[in-house]
Amino acid sequence: MRPSLSPRSRRAFTLIELLVVIAIIAILIGLLLPAVQKVREAAARMACSNNLKQCALACHMYQDTTQTLPPAWITPNNVGWNDENNIGPSWAVLILPYVEQTSLYNQVQASIQNNLSKVADSGWRSIVGNTIKTFRCPSEPNGDTPGNRAGRNWARGNYGANCGPGDPNAGLGGGNYNGWGQAGGPMMNSVAYAIQRIPDGSSNVIMINHLRAGPAANDMRGSWAFGLPGCSSTANHAVGDTYYPNDTGCCADDVTGCNDRPDIAMGCWNGGYGQGQARSSHTGQVLAAMCDASVRGFRNGIPTQTWYWINSANDGNTWVDQ
Repeated sequence: MRPSLSPRSRRAFTLIELLVVIAIIAILIGLLLPAVQKVREAAARMACSNNLKQCALACHMYQDTTQTLPPAWITPNNVGWNDENNIGPSWAVLILPYVEQTSLYNQVQASIQNNLSKVADSGWRSIVGNTIKTFRCPSEPNGDTPGNRAGRNWARGNYGANCGPGDPNAGLGGGNYNGWGQAGGPMMNSVAYAIQRIPDGSSNVIMINHLRAGPAANDMRGSWAFGLPGCSSTANHAVGDTYYPNDTGCCADDVTGCNDRPDIAMGCWNGGYGQGQARSSHTGQVLAAMCDASVRGFRNGIPTQTWYWINSANDGNTWVDQ
C-alpha cells in the first residue's frame, strides 16, 4: 500500500518581512510622488500658458474691430476710477466674444456699450459670477471661492491687464518713477494703445500678467470681471513697496478688503485700490503674455528696474533676459 502524501506546508510572512515590504513600498511612493507632482505642474503650466495665449490673441481680435487694445477697465463719466460700486466692465468682459463666450456677452451687450459710451450702467454685472475656463490657471489654489464685493459674488480669474509699473489712472504716459522712464502700460483705465503704436515695441512689453486669487471671499484679488488693480489688472508693481513678481513683502498690493498674507506671497494693504503685483503658483516664476501674443516666464527676484522696463510701454529703454 502506497503511503499517503502530506500536503506541502506553507510558511507565513514574519512580522519583520511584512514591515520590510511596507517600508520598500513607502520608499517607492516617496520617490514617485515628486515626479508625479512635477509632471502635473508641467501640464498645469502648459495649460496656463495656452490660456494666456488665447487671451492675448483675443485682445488682438478686439483691436481688429476697435483699432485699439481693450482698456484695463472702463470708468463712465462722473464716476471715480476706483469706485468699486460704479466702475464699468474690465478688459476680460470686453473680449468675451473672442474667447468663445459670445452668448454670455450678448446677454449684457447693451450695458457694455453704454459704459463704452461713458454712460454708467451696471447691467453688465449680471454675468460676473460665471466661471470662464480660459481665465483660470489650473494651479490656482483659491479659485473656487468667489470674491464678494459691491453686493455680488465675482468668479475668479488669474490674468490681469498690464497698466504699467506706474499709476493706472495717469493716461498712456503713466508718469516717470526713479528716473527709469515713462511708466504707462499698454492697457490703462478707459484707454489703451494700438499694438502697432506701442512706443517700445510689441515684443518688449507685457500685455497680460498672471494674478492670484485672494485667499478669502472679502479679498477681491484675481476676479476676472473686476477691473481694478490686483483684481483684473496690475499697476504700480515695480515702484513703492512692491518690487518684483511674487513679491513676499507685507502690504505689497493695495486692495480694499484684502488679506495681508506675506506667508503665501500675498501681502496686501487694505486701504484702497491702486497697486497690484503679478503673482502665480507656478514654482519660481510668473507667466505673462507679451503684446505680440507670445508667452514668456519671468523669474521671481528679477531686478526691479528690469521688471519696470518690461511692464512699461513707453520707457524708451531696452532690457535683456534675466
